[in-house]
Amino acid sequence: MKTKLVLTLFLAMFIVSGCAQNPKNEIDVKTVEKVELEKYLGTWYEIARFDHSFERDLVGVTATYSLRDDGKITVLNQGYKNTLDGKHSTAKGKAKIPNPKETAKLKVSFFLFFYGDYFILELGENYEYALIGSSSPKYLWILSRTPQMDEETYQMLVDNAQNRGYDVSKLIKVEQKMK
Repeated sequence: MKTKLVLTLFLAMFIVSGCAQNPKNEIDVKTVEKVELEKYLGTWYEIARFDHSFERDLVGVTATYSLRDDGKITVLNQGYKNTLDGKHSTAKGKAKIPNPKETAKLKVSFFLFFYGDYFILELGENYEYALIGSSSPKYLWILSRTPQMDEETYQMLVDNAQNRGYDVSKLIKVEQKMK
């Protein structure tokens, strides 16, 4: 009886410690090897994202990147509240590449000197799509150079994100204007 109790307690501790170290809570944030900044600059359309208070209820969202005189990047995010005819919303920030040897790892700030990770996890050969994450599993975006993305490319990016450990059930498709 005592052996059975010890074995049960040991098994329970093993299961609990296994849950605490659940690999599903870990994400693979390996970025693409190199990003040519000049090719990456310009406008990107948000195809899907995880929900966040700073983008809640926004549709028609775009992010436009341009080079500043100081070598940093201007970030202009725009969208519409609730509908494509809703109130226009903008947020202007800046980005930098802290390590020139890791051009796919940027830091972005929309408030003073508080920077967040912006990792380019996947990037189309012709810079036609991108999968963006961070060091946290709470942030994920699927971007495109066009307002719509074909289903095959979208599903490939969703599958890749899931394989990296992201909970893709949290993805919200973003309504975009037809081009």
